[in-house]
Amino acid sequence: MPSVHVSAAPATIRIPLAQGAPLVEARFIARPNQFLVEAEYNNQRVLAHMADRGRLVGLLVRGARLLLAHHTAIARIHAYGLVGVYTGDELVSLDTLLPNRLIAAALAAHALPQFARYPQITREVPIGKHRFDFRLANRESSCILEVKSVAQVVAGQARFPDAPTARGVAHVEALRQLSLRGQRTALLFVVQRHTAHRVVANAELDPAFAAALQQAVMHGVEVYANACPITPAGIRLGDALPVIVATGEQLPTPLRSM
Repeated sequence: MPSVHVSAAPATIRIPLAQGAPLVEARFIARPNQFLVEAEYNNQRVLAHMADRGRLVGLLVRGARLLLAHHTAIARIHAYGLVGVYTGDELVSLDTLLPNRLIAAALAAHALPQFARYPQITREVPIGKHRFDFRLANRESSCILEVKSVAQVVAGQARFPDAPTARGVAHVEALRQLSLRGQRTALLFVVQRHTAHRVVANAELDPAFAAALQQAVMHGVEVYANACPITPAGIRLGDALPVIVATGEQLPTPLRSM
């Protein structure tokens, strides 16, 4: 059975939304294209830039509560940026850079014990045709770490991906190849929903990713997940979650990380 790692309880790490820009609430009207949303704010229609180009099934529905960042820089094309959307009372971040900022802060603070032995942290590391989120190193060894954000939750299961991802498959396969060559590699899911109890590969939607993840774990790629709840005050590094990497596999007893 593929191993699944669960890290110890983390230290308190929190990152503000929109890098501290003022936040306002609005209502979703439409999504003209992948990069823009139309919203109603203060009885006016406004356009907001959107960094997350995923399908976001079930989130961006007409009338949904949005959280927008109000940017005052003259050089910006749009004065507003879409930060998040509420599903019920739960805020889901749509800032694709936020998870990596959180994990960078957690790594620097040694808040993730499975990576605490690496004092050197390098971001956006090119290896071959791919670019990975982090390279962690000490004098004796290193680890290549890729971070994936998870926003879809169904019946307590955080599902990744929420749309077919050829890029995600390629990243996982590249991690597997590195692992076969003796390089320590890891994948960390940042689950931005407090209602999630575990993470599963979304085999129904993207069987290629689920198969690639299972093969990667079988060949030594470590898989971790943390619940990272979001409020208007920011995103917080929360408790570790178990990960199921094969369809139908029973949830194994979580292993304590290194």
